[in-house]
Amino acid sequence: MATEVDTEITHLKNQLAQRHLKLTRQREIVLDAFLKNDHITAEALYQQIAKTNAHLGLATIYRTLNLLCELGIGQERHFGDNKTTFDNVLHKKHHDHLICYKCGKIVEFECSEIEKLQEEMADKHGFILQNHKLELYGYCKDIENCEKSITTPTPAVGVPTS
Repeated sequence: MATEVDTEITHLKNQLAQRHLKLTRQREIVLDAFLKNDHITAEALYQQIAKTNAHLGLATIYRTLNLLCELGIGQERHFGDNKTTFDNVLHKKHHDHLICYKCGKIVEFECSEIEKLQEEMADKHGFILQNHKLELYGYCKDIENCEKSITTPTPAVGVPTS
């Protein structure tokens, strides 16, 4: 039985073939690691991959992540910390984000009421909405323990402190 990674590798092979590109071992390693994460920076992905594949360079990871974004497997995000985070959007519906200023925790959510309101606002102002992103910034409710809630804190720069 094919795994999700096998299915995505087949999909990626087809997409690359249409662009006259090949699925190299390096691209396969990056794809496999990327699919195991929801939100990750290229540097953090590099650190994960380097544990078992030290020969893969950061530039290769950036190029592959950019390619995955072009193919609709990932999306670049900038969550206020001056770092590019790559969002694994494969098999996900449109979603929005809650981001903690203190620990960098990212929570994805969907809300049909918000989506409807955005459409209504666009229509009210004579605008045809094509795309949007909603990022809500704040703090974890349990602010004293929020740093313990994730393994790799990525605090935002230039934000209010508690």
